Amino acid sequence: MQLVWLRNDLRLVDNPALSAACATGEPVMVVVCLTPAQWAAHNESAARINYWQARLEWLERQLSAGGIEVRRLMLEYFADCPPAILQQAKALRANAVHFNYEYPLNEQQRDRAACQLLAAEGIVARGHHGDLIIPPGRVMTGQGTPFKVFTPFSRAWMRVLLQVLHDPLPAPVGASVEPQAGSALPWPLVGEQATPYPVADSQLSAQLYRFVHEREPDYRRWRDFPARHATSGLSAALTIGALSARQCLAALKQAASADEWQQSTWLNELIWREFYRHLLVAFPDLSRLAPFRPEVEARIGWLNNDAAFAAWKVGETGFPIVDAAMKQLLATGWMHNRLRMIVASFLTKLLRVDWRHGEAYFMSKLIDGDFASNLGGWQWSASVGADAAPYFRIFNPRLQSEKFDPDGEYLATWLPELRQLSPQARHEPGAGQAYGRPAPIIDYRQARQAALDDYNG
Repeated sequence: MQLVWLRNDLRLVDNPALSAACATGEPVMVVVCLTPAQWAAHNESAARINYWQARLEWLERQLSAGGIEVRRLMLEYFADCPPAILQQAKALRANAVHFNYEYPLNEQQRDRAACQLLAAEGIVARGHHGDLIIPPGRVMTGQGTPFKVFTPFSRAWMRVLLQVLHDPLPAPVGASVEPQAGSALPWPLVGEQATPYPVADSQLSAQLYRFVHEREPDYRRWRDFPARHATSGLSAALTIGALSARQCLAALKQAASADEWQQSTWLNELIWREFYRHLLVAFPDLSRLAPFRPEVEARIGWLNNDAAFAAWKVGETGFPIVDAAMKQLLATGWMHNRLRMIVASFLTKLLRVDWRHGEAYFMSKLIDGDFASNLGGWQWSASVGADAAPYFRIFNPRLQSEKFDPDGEYLATWLPELRQLSPQARHEPGAGQAYGRPAPIIDYRQARQAALDDYNG
């Protein structure tokens, strides 16, 4: 018997742990640990948990059709998983337990504990790198140290990729099973209000195919415009492992001619995802919410105004682009990446609220909440992270709005009070007060100067 321990890798295709277990020719059993207390401690959103469970139900049906049973273990915390996995392995007389590595510190500690317990009982524990295209430790500087800046990392990453490029692993079982329709979820994709987040492989594959063939060629031009459906919409599927990054890379290569895929802006986003995961392994204190650049954070005097933070959370700051983005997050569990930068800059630089509060709030709401990427993005916005924005880069909400939503279309979608105004008037701080919108909670220029003074020490 081979035991496979699935986590955020809920897929048949390109699943190294599942493929390795099935390749032995021995019977395979899949175990999944549900840890609600841990989810709560990690601020996992209800949207993400529900999506993960819907995908798990779909995967259970597929595995069952291929002759593989899935056992759910109802536990509480990560610490409960290692003894539970050992108990299952012993009861089944399993020769080995296969799993795909996860990189945050708590997950690494859980996996090390499981490996130690299994080894003590003579059971082989086999970890696989299924969450990354290139495993941690493979992309290093010439001095053999981890990269701390993205651009040189991305160049080195590409050099390694071209040496070890592999296609995604095929589904080891149930390959002839027709994909079943997954449960429809009530969180629509922006720009396609009737399309729920897909659960079944057929839906995910179609969405990936449409993106790389129809929208990716213009991704560089339109990706920052939230009113346009220009992004892939696959971040939630990547987060729960319904799709792998390697599947995305393979689709991109297939759609491009010659070597054009190597210049893709979307590929650059996949490399950012890899970069943040490599950093978690190289610098474990990041998982403890320590700033990558403590010398910068030491100069910041966080104000942590509760009223200001509360207004930001519900989209009532009086700055239209910030409020529209936060309303979208509350309504859908998703936010456009450009808007994530704008609202994070607003919270950390202008309201001077500790970035950790924003990081936790995002995780509690996002359907695609990913610890590594969310952490990296918030530290970037606060200028305390790896490859961080310079401290003097403070997004002007009005200018960002005018540049990336010139007709105020996005603003009017999420702040319907602004539909009464002209497109240009929608961008102004305090716009729509006559229709119920709030006045600005800060003076932008004063707040910007105060932030610069503070960051300057």
